[in-house]
Amino acid sequence: MCLSFLFSSVKLVSAQSPRDSVITVVNNLFVAMKNADTVLLKNCFSPNAVLQTIHNRGMELKVINESVASLIEFIGKETIGAADEQINIETVKIDAALAMVWTPYKFYYKGKFSHCGVNCFQLVRLSNGWRIQYIIDTRRKEGCL
Repeated sequence: MCLSFLFSSVKLVSAQSPRDSVITVVNNLFVAMKNADTVLLKNCFSPNAVLQTIHNRGMELKVINESVASLIEFIGKETIGAADEQINIETVKIDAALAMVWTPYKFYYKGKFSHCGVNCFQLVRLSNGWRIQYIIDTRRKEGCL
């Protein structure tokens, strides 16, 4: 009896809540970037993930598409610590197999401040766990908190 209680307690401690699992994937993205770990980085995304950035050039606003493959290629060429995006997870919402995460950030490249903004992640729970399906972000050099 005591052994079965002990094993069930250990199982409960090691299990992550859906919220914790979603946060882990988002955090893994930035750990992978900072460590130039392309295997971990690729594992964060669904097979058909979409990346977009909102660029505001003067009075013109554009939404730019980027590919996961390009991000992985960029990170793969960097040294450890070169791409350091520091996030603050403000909001996590989950409904069944869909999650949304809102993270203001500051990005440092090779130790120097580059830009800041907000990431908005959409994640899906696939058979192999939570994966990032969509990211859209803003980028600016001023007004960073």
